[in-house]
Amino acid sequence: MKNTFRIIAFTEGISYLLLLYVSDPLKYWGRNDDLVSSLGMMHGLLFIAYIILAFFMKRKEEWSVKDLSIVTIASLIPVGTFYIDWKYLKNKN
Repeated sequence: MKNTFRIIAFTEGISYLLLLYVSDPLKYWGRNDDLVSSLGMMHGLLFIAYIILAFFMKRKEEWSVKDLSIVTIASLIPVGTFYIDWKYLKNKN
């Protein structure tokens, strides 16, 4: 489950960065919202999967409420999921 969560966290982080720094500028400066629609849907699904898996990981890894709060709030920060991977997931077996 940890590897699945790491993959979802990584792809959610990448999709968030692409949404903010590629598709949004294209929408406002290039007047093209096609990428926002498709990437936004993908990011939304990855975000939901990230939050659901975070709750499962809380139980499995015995995270405190504070840890779960940090993990879920990090998903709102553009590079937050990469921090979570480094801090909570990468070196713990």
